[in-house]
Amino acid sequence: MLHVTPHEVRIPALGLGTFGLNGRVAERIVGHALAAGYRHVDTAQMYGNEAEVGAAIRHASVPRDQIWLTTKIWPDRFRADDLLRAAEESVRRLGTEPDLLLLHWPNPDVSLEETVGALNEARSRGHTRHIGISNFTTALIREAVAHSPAPLLVNQVEYHPYLDQSAVLGELERHGMTLIAYSPIGRGAVFRDRTLQRIGEAHGKNPGQVTLRWLLQQGVAAIPRSAREAHVEANLAVFDFALSDDEMAEISSLARPDGRMVQPAVGPDWD
Repeated sequence: MLHVTPHEVRIPALGLGTFGLNGRVAERIVGHALAAGYRHVDTAQMYGNEAEVGAAIRHASVPRDQIWLTTKIWPDRFRADDLLRAAEESVRRLGTEPDLLLLHWPNPDVSLEETVGALNEARSRGHTRHIGISNFTTALIREAVAHSPAPLLVNQVEYHPYLDQSAVLGELERHGMTLIAYSPIGRGAVFRDRTLQRIGEAHGKNPGQVTLRWLLQQGVAAIPRSAREAHVEANLAVFDFALSDDEMAEISSLARPDGRMVQPAVGPDWD
């Protein structure tokens, strides 16, 4: 299933997140995911596995032009010259230009005008096909868009049933951008949820599959991470059923004020 952005860019709606996958495990899991049918792989400089992800892509039987590859630049390299060097380094480690290059987290100590300008320059130099942002609030989305001559394709953020992201979704829609959800199954919390268990039983699916389907039906792309081949395959089995409007609403009602699970020191003041 492809998600078609307002800019007519086709992104596979379901991808593999690779945070915490290192060394041979990263290469093995990425290779298995591609063989199983995934065509979207997400990594980052901070994950320390770009070389392994790139190796898995090179060794896969899937042509490179059929794989959507995303990487991200850590905010300590947001000064213009350093960002351009970082983008070049990612290309070398991956062994290929990524399809999408993101700013991993906002950095209040460097102006967005400088950082987004450098991100656009990285695109112009061929270090990536497309550019975007990650973990940006509604105000930062507006500011980033204002400084970017090229379209910012996505904002990658935490999103699962326990976290209301309606404000971010609305802002992205206004700018023709797509939301890509990381931690989409709430670090496993969805598997203990009775509401999601009940809905899953009605469809012959587990709570993780129900949650991924909930995201996809909102027009959101999702990048669940798993270190187990069986879970990688299970996450892919979400295209043969649909949730009703009532089920969608019931899942959305699980959101709560303390639902955010990823709150590092570099995080912004959230909406």
